[in-house]
Amino acid sequence: MSLINVQNLTFSYEGSYDNVFENVSFNIDTKWKLGFSGRNGRGKTTFLKLLMGEYEYSGKITASVNFEYFPYEIKDKTLNTIEVIKGDYELWQLQCELSLLNVNEDVLNRPFNTLSSGEQTKVLLASMFIRENNFLLIDEPTNHLDMESREKLSDYLSLKSGFILVSHDRAFLDRCTDHTLSINRTNIEIIKGNFSTWYENKILQDNFETAENEKLKKDIRRLKETAKEKAEWSDKAEARKIGFDPRKVEKSLDRRPKEAAKAKKAMARAKAIENRTSKLIEEKEALLKNIEENESLKLFPEAFHSKRLIEARNLSINYGSKEVFGNLNFEILTGDRIRLEGINGSGKSSLIKLIMGEEISYTGEFFKAKGLKISYIPQITDNLKGSIYEYEERNGLDSPLFRAILRKLDFSRVQFEKKLESYSMGQKKKVLIAHSLSERANLYIWDEPLNYIDVLSRIQLEELIIKYSPTILFVEHDKAFCENIATKRIKL
Repeated sequence: MSLINVQNLTFSYEGSYDNVFENVSFNIDTKWKLGFSGRNGRGKTTFLKLLMGEYEYSGKITASVNFEYFPYEIKDKTLNTIEVIKGDYELWQLQCELSLLNVNEDVLNRPFNTLSSGEQTKVLLASMFIRENNFLLIDEPTNHLDMESREKLSDYLSLKSGFILVSHDRAFLDRCTDHTLSINRTNIEIIKGNFSTWYENKILQDNFETAENEKLKKDIRRLKETAKEKAEWSDKAEARKIGFDPRKVEKSLDRRPKEAAKAKKAMARAKAIENRTSKLIEEKEALLKNIEENESLKLFPEAFHSKRLIEARNLSINYGSKEVFGNLNFEILTGDRIRLEGINGSGKSSLIKLIMGEEISYTGEFFKAKGLKISYIPQITDNLKGSIYEYEERNGLDSPLFRAILRKLDFSRVQFEKKLESYSMGQKKKVLIAHSLSERANLYIWDEPLNYIDVLSRIQLEELIIKYSPTILFVEHDKAFCENIATKRIKL
């Protein structure tokens, strides 16, 4: 058995307010299929970069395997795919791996930049798995992959071993991992089992620790009340004995030595009781667990004066002579939760642009209710620059509400002082989500909102949508999210 050994790992970014890791120790078997989970910004990608030796740290990391990071950089994407693949290998080995992924080997003779996102992901992973004595660090391979591609990729990874997989797609993790590494609020844990196993254990543990916390809090309240009562009783009793306030004992020492001595003795006894009680309170408070809870989010959907919001009849969109899609019929009614699905290039973005009011050429009938308020989450986060305060001002947001939502999505207050450019991809996406949640709208349109978003936040959003039942049109490839949320679908 070969191990990756992490001992007393401590790391922080230069100029950072706090440590990403502090005195962390654990072992990883190099044969594991290890799913890696944790809130955005907790250090998942950072840990992978530490294994790659890209940052300086204190502590020790030892391993007898070579680490390979996915995705690796392709400097010239205009080259044919066969030319950009790194390492020594036999062509037949690569062809075998591609066949397992249902990728036609003719992609090897096409420029890499002409491959779809799914094809690029599959080719790079196939090329990495044919190298010997490698331990793969696979960082979010499912972003921008459709559901079918995700299932094929998870089937492929289930045949492999010796990797760490960062993903926030529950179904994907469940299909191809046998151990789970989780960065929690106060610790790092490794368990045997896939994500669902870890999450079920987490719920049981949280419920147990919540009950224990309530008992401890009751004990602490009782001890504090007892300490206060003892102190008040002692003061009153001694005041009755000697006829003056014990707090003025020092002034009366010369005048009434016996009474003052009694008062001092009583005060010392009260102080001893207070100290013992304070110590008990500290011991109880130290046992309180810092449970990672999903705080409930709120949404402010506005009712619309008519039930029909959007309707299309025989709708077709063309770019020049090329038809993107044709003869599409659908309607969006108040309360609908609609998944917009289709392969890349099927016209999902074009349809969203049309609904958003952009100039898109179409034939057929298209109706959009007048005065419809739409809240939109785009795919890209490129416009996030400057501070969070500048972002609020530029977009006219309700600042206290916007920041309260971010706090519930696991933002620390320190995060508000950092530049948006320094945020992780997941944190940037959460800024866009919080923006939408803070808006009052008749229709919410979310275009791949969950890319880079951690699992616990995804569950928060599911619970929110089910509770408030907004009218929403969304593009998403997370199978669990789609199954839990969608009441209708538009398939292109």
